[in-house]
Amino acid sequence: MKDRDVISIRDLTRKEIEQVFSVADSMVDIALGKKSSDALEHRILATLFFEPSTRTKMSFESAMLRLGGRCIGFSEIGTTSVSKGENLHDTIKVVESYCDAMVIRHPKEGAARYAAEISDKPIINAGDGSGEHPTQTLLDLYTMKKALGTLEGKSVLLVGDLKYGRTVHSLTRALTLFGADIYLVSPKELEMPEEVKKEIRVSAEGERIEDYVSRADVIYVTRIQKERFPDPAEYARLSGRYRIDSKLLEGAKRECIVMHPLPRVDEIAYDVDRTEHASYFRQAFNGVPVRMALLSLIMGVTE
Repeated sequence: MKDRDVISIRDLTRKEIEQVFSVADSMVDIALGKKSSDALEHRILATLFFEPSTRTKMSFESAMLRLGGRCIGFSEIGTTSVSKGENLHDTIKVVESYCDAMVIRHPKEGAARYAAEISDKPIINAGDGSGEHPTQTLLDLYTMKKALGTLEGKSVLLVGDLKYGRTVHSLTRALTLFGADIYLVSPKELEMPEEVKKEIRVSAEGERIEDYVSRADVIYVTRIQKERFPDPAEYARLSGRYRIDSKLLEGAKRECIVMHPLPRVDEIAYDVDRTEHASYFRQAFNGVPVRMALLSLIMGVTE
């Protein structure tokens, strides 16, 4: 995987994804600060975030620092030459001369793919509009596998904004690769795009979460994203449609885990945090060892 771009989860085979998981297992103690590493000493990662981020940006930075590397970048385009009219092409060509790899988040779908086409340094997609978010998928799969042991034959229920939610577009493709059963629950206006559904294996689809809770091994919740809606009135009508609380989970399997890419608004009640089902904070932590593994493989310091 040395010098590889990671733009879509489709850029990785199942074997390569499992390789990332294997390396991530060896990184956990380093991610926790129990061990130290200088594997990426003298390497620089550039984080180019044209959209806000907490977990993705900070976990990439934490991953790089835990491995002895350094980070440069921005999270506010108002402080960059983009605010002066610089285009994406020139930003990428300039920044590639300062670093060994770049992580980019951009509001326009296809921006990361375009960056990879013009850059001589590896590009990692940290989310492109409503397109994909492949490293989120890697940590999601890792979280599921650690909790369930395997994904083969497991039932994963995805709930909420499946139209604009880039995390679920990547995740469902990967779940199909790993032989999981996929259940989709959303308002009709926010259904999974047809082009994605053509690539994945959907066991059932509906609008009522209550119809599927009892069969789920994983309940993967997404917020309805205000920033993706072209019509504020449509957002107001659909927001708050689904809510996971401890009462709903009384009908779930004991081993069922609840996941969320975060941030949450009101899709998961705080009383769920105190249950054994809650896995979203562990999921957020898993972003560090998984991204440590991916950076190590891309920069060629791990086989």
